[in-house]
Amino acid sequence: MNIPFIVEVLGTIAFAVSGAMLAIDRKMDLFGVLFLGLVTASGGGFMRDVVLGIVPPSMFISPMLIPVGLIASFYTFLAIHWNQHLIPYLPEGLFQWILNFTDAVGLGLFTVLGVNVAIDAGYGSHHKFVIFLGMLTGVGGGMLRDILAGLTPAILRKHIYACASLLGAACYDYLLLCMQKEYAMFTGALIVMVVRMLAYHLNWNMPRAV
Repeated sequence: MNIPFIVEVLGTIAFAVSGAMLAIDRKMDLFGVLFLGLVTASGGGFMRDVVLGIVPPSMFISPMLIPVGLIASFYTFLAIHWNQHLIPYLPEGLFQWILNFTDAVGLGLFTVLGVNVAIDAGYGSHHKFVIFLGMLTGVGGGMLRDILAGLTPAILRKHIYACASLLGAACYDYLLLCMQKEYAMFTGALIVMVVRMLAYHLNWNMPRAV
């Protein structure tokens, strides 16, 4: 079983859904929903591959990632379009909770995937570098998503976003010393998701000057 590939597909779906939901929330049309979903799902991996000198980036080589991102975005569009009459009756904040949950899942999965790709590229002994690339893979797509949606990127403004990714990347990198890769990936991704959702629910934020 190719665990990194499964992680990449699941992360792609989660991030595509979060990007598509934000596009819908910002009143974009179908093209905007598909484009923002795909950018969210592939942006972090694209940045990582550029830093590593992987050309063309893996999103253009894999036969699955672009179709999976587009399909997940399209089904999100259809699900909300067909059921828009139910939206006023949904519990308050449910839409935002789903967006943040799918974003947390994508953040966790892509963070450990980024560390894994950096290690496989031969940089396993450069711990700070692989941790940085893990964070970049995790937050890159969300950063591009927020910029295109006209928002200040979440990594700069709310809910321990990049810090959760950094923590998960560091944990995964060091857990590889004492456990199998599959368990280390699961644990690292779970740490990111839990910290991210706790920060969302408990309104944890980094200190500000004013």
